[in-house]
Amino acid sequence: MTPYFRSNPKILKNTLYFFLLFVIIAACNAASNKENSKDDSLQYYPPTPKEMSKDEFRSYYRVVSNFFDSGLLRSGFNGGILIAKNGNIIYEKYQGKADLRDDDSITKETPFHIASTSKTFTATAILRLYQEHKLSLEDSLTKYFPGFPYEGITIKLLLSHRSGLPNYLYFMSNSDWDKSVYVTNQDVLNFMIREKPQRYYAPNQRFDYCNTNYLLLALIIEKVTGMSYPAYMQQKFFGPLHMEHSFVFTPNDSARATPSFTARNTYWNNDFLDHTYGDKNIYATPEDLLKWDQSFYTNQVLDTQLMKAAFTPYSFEKPSIHNYGYGWRLLLLPNGKKVIYHFGKWHGFNSAFARLTDEKATIIILGNKFNRNIYRAAHTCYDIFGAYLQTTPGDEDDANESEAPATKHTPKAAKTKKK
Repeated sequence: MTPYFRSNPKILKNTLYFFLLFVIIAACNAASNKENSKDDSLQYYPPTPKEMSKDEFRSYYRVVSNFFDSGLLRSGFNGGILIAKNGNIIYEKYQGKADLRDDDSITKETPFHIASTSKTFTATAILRLYQEHKLSLEDSLTKYFPGFPYEGITIKLLLSHRSGLPNYLYFMSNSDWDKSVYVTNQDVLNFMIREKPQRYYAPNQRFDYCNTNYLLLALIIEKVTGMSYPAYMQQKFFGPLHMEHSFVFTPNDSARATPSFTARNTYWNNDFLDHTYGDKNIYATPEDLLKWDQSFYTNQVLDTQLMKAAFTPYSFEKPSIHNYGYGWRLLLLPNGKKVIYHFGKWHGFNSAFARLTDEKATIIILGNKFNRNIYRAAHTCYDIFGAYLQTTPGDEDDANESEAPATKHTPKAAKTKKK
């Protein structure tokens, strides 16, 4: 010890105090930065598109433009189309009116309800929370919903549509619920706990596409994060990925939500099921969905292992080229080709979102005037890029993924007091 400090013990004490304080603050900052690094890991822009020669671009453009200009665009299509390869936009077209009652043309900034394509976001959010050790895919639903009357159901079974739960679009429609009152996710959960609508199958018995699964997953996201589902999606995905025109619909978004229409150009009225989310209710543009697609070519949304899990088939009860992963439909062809996709329908909205990962091609078609040809065009477009053998439309489930008719899977009507 220097003579100076020996003669000034008070200065020595203060020096040691500030030194220790500095070490503690530095350690806290390091820990904070480490934690923030997880939260900020999506603060990036999607990968830079791979360079494409003029000849390659022109070759694809000629084929793609001829395909859509002579087909879908002549079928009364009202919406947006974006086709890309390696992140390069080959073809982008917007046609029609955002509101058929007005004169506002659809542009690249017009957000469309993407219906069941929303499930890709909900599933990814759940897998991200698993990656962050905030939940387990083996967790029982009773862990999150005390009094939940259906045993043996895990998060994993919700993700893969193997829960056997009844579809809330049916049992709420067939109940005595006052249809002038909007239903929320929590209302559906409360109804299930109180009325116990009959399940369709035992857990993990078979695949059965069911919107209830993803409504409940959205509630789990809210339980785990302490945030609303719309706020979480904005903070963790839309904002960081620069998806500037994407949002989860809430009543506050009524003014900016694009309306939808029937095939005969009449306005499609909202109904009492328009405020639930997780299974639907995300609005996005084609360009925003391209950013979503491109984010899966990095490991910043999910690590490689979890992305592989998301794109893995889980249902094999019936031999089929169609299957389902965690939030993604899968087309598995005998020649080894694979399509990772999700289509959807809600009211007059139709959405088609397909990823051809072998060729790194992306097919996005969004419309707000009901048009079943959107699904046919998306399927047959695969063959422009590879041997996908899609000369005929896909299965009918693709066209009915969100909005369910009242005739399928209708158990005895559950009763409840009007609310």
